Amino acid sequence: MEEPVMLSDTILLFDSYSEGGRRLYDSFRLAGCECSVVVLENNDFLPEEAMSAYDLFLGYYGERGRKTGTGKPRFFNEVEVPDNWSINAGVGESDYGKITYQHEEKGRIYYWESPKKFRVKAVDWFDRKGAVRFRDYYNRYGAVCARSVYDGQGKELGKTWFSAGGQEAITKNCVTGDLIVNDGELVKFFRSEMDMIVYFFRRSGFENRKVFYNSLANPFLISGRLSAPEKRDVLFWQENVEGEIPGNMQIILGGQAARTEKVMVQKRSVYNRLLELGANPDKVQRLGYVYDFKKKNEHRPQALICTNSERIEHCEELVREFPQMHFHIAAVTLMSPKLMDMGKYDNVSLYPGAQADTFDRLFMSCDYYFDINHWTEIVSAVYQAFLHNQVIFAFEETAHNREYVADAHVYPIAEFDRMVSDVKEVMDNKEAMERHLKMQLKDAMAEDKETYLRLAE
Repeated sequence: MEEPVMLSDTILLFDSYSEGGRRLYDSFRLAGCECSVVVLENNDFLPEEAMSAYDLFLGYYGERGRKTGTGKPRFFNEVEVPDNWSINAGVGESDYGKITYQHEEKGRIYYWESPKKFRVKAVDWFDRKGAVRFRDYYNRYGAVCARSVYDGQGKELGKTWFSAGGQEAITKNCVTGDLIVNDGELVKFFRSEMDMIVYFFRRSGFENRKVFYNSLANPFLISGRLSAPEKRDVLFWQENVEGEIPGNMQIILGGQAARTEKVMVQKRSVYNRLLELGANPDKVQRLGYVYDFKKKNEHRPQALICTNSERIEHCEELVREFPQMHFHIAAVTLMSPKLMDMGKYDNVSLYPGAQADTFDRLFMSCDYYFDINHWTEIVSAVYQAFLHNQVIFAFEETAHNREYVADAHVYPIAEFDRMVSDVKEVMDNKEAMERHLKMQLKDAMAEDKETYLRLAE
């Protein structure tokens, strides 16, 4: 059996590797803190910095995972088939590939992410009656990491996971839910996947490490089942809170959680809501993210608006009010005649059907962003504007992502004149620009690196 994966002293435990989880990992990374990312979701295509709970036992993490594969995701034409069998990518006719022999379909290839990238996620193998009898699962290293067995009616009977060396390591009875683990000379039986994962975690030394997690579901339950001499775990709360404080969070706030000491809330509005609901301020703290800003604001009179709608609130008035400001209006779709008509102004440039490189260039070259378009947001524009240190102005009726906009920069449409006044102040005075940017960073809860380093101590 593979040796256990070496883990850092700080572990980030997630249900899935969501955007919030990535930003939390990036914050620790940017702070210079080493941490191991463990994901409960059985995902064979996690990014290189993350591992699934199964990887702890099977040894797929890092170089170990390349022993039985190609070292990278396997392409459709790299699936091993008998001589004289054919493989067709299938894209265009379907979103899966086909394996055939003398016009008879023998297998079906499913792709990870976009079918047009041809990276194999799984392959179904058919019997002579056309029923699926086996499914091979491929991981990010191009190795067959698991195999499911089906009966003639398509019901999954069992699933086996293979170690990086190709040995059968875990077998699941899909009818009863029981699992068998071959741990060297030991054979372990488990009634549930959760029991098995807790065993993996104990085997990997979780009980002696800090565990930071972002969910009150399975990560919270796992933390509660691990022993520790003191409370060191932390819940990073990234979700919203509606009518009342979630029950499992109340356990933490009441000091009844086995290992969890406190709750770090990563949204300003949610933090305020928890305090309104009576959360103990000694147990609940605000903590944003460390951001990898792409550039400095150079006080250039260049403004960006990203939209897929012709309804841009007070757009023409802004253009007329600030002839010294150049407005760049970009869309991923074609523009309506009404919006194209804005090109008549010398201080307006239009970018219909803009591609990714155009947006990248505009975010780098502009120092103002106006979140004033109606309907949906495109290209995560407000977040990108924030990362590019653009000072952001918005209307209450059009704001798409207020977490990254200073409260003082969000105006009712009826108070358009106040927005104009503030923009003039920023344009006329570089010190005012710096003051407004600091306000934006503060309201977005941008953290310094030292805060995260102290947490990991």
